[in-house]
Amino acid sequence: MTETKISATRTIDAANEDIFDVLSNPERHAEIDGSDMVVSDDKTDRITAVGQVFTMNMHWDKMGGDYKTDNHVVGYDENKLLAWTTAPSGQEPDGWEWVWELTPQGSDSTEVTITYDWSSVTDKDVLKQVSFPVVSEEDLESSLANLAAAVSDS
Repeated sequence: MTETKISATRTIDAANEDIFDVLSNPERHAEIDGSDMVVSDDKTDRITAVGQVFTMNMHWDKMGGDYKTDNHVVGYDENKLLAWTTAPSGQEPDGWEWVWELTPQGSDSTEVTITYDWSSVTDKDVLKQVSFPVVSEEDLESSLANLAAAVSDS
C-alpha cells in the first residue's frame, strides 16, 4: 500500500462549536470511536491547547489486549481543528496522527473531516510491527456517524 493517510468527511447538522465541544472532551472519545479500540478516558482534562497530553485506555488484541496511549496535541484551533499524535503510554509518538477539521456550513451545519495520517512514521521496526492502516475508512465513517449521534444527544 502506497497511501499514507485516509480521510472521511460528513456534514453534521450541528454548529461547529457543539461538535468541537464533544471532540475536545476526551471523556467522549470512546463514544465516538468507530474502531472499537478506545475503551475510556484516563481522567484527562478538556483539550484546550497544543502541547497537552491526554491518556486513553485502549483495547486491541494485536497489542495484547488492554493498554494505554498518550495522545500529544499538535493542532488546536478552537471550533475548527484538533489534531494529536499517538504513542503507547510513556513513549514518544512514532509519527501517526489524527486530525479533525470542522468547516461551518451555516449556523447549524458543519462539514467534519477526520484524517488518519501515518506519513511521518519512518521507523522500519514500527512499520513492520504495525501494519498501516490500523483503522479503515469505514471505521472513520463510523466515527463520524457516532459523532453526529453524540452531538444530537448533547
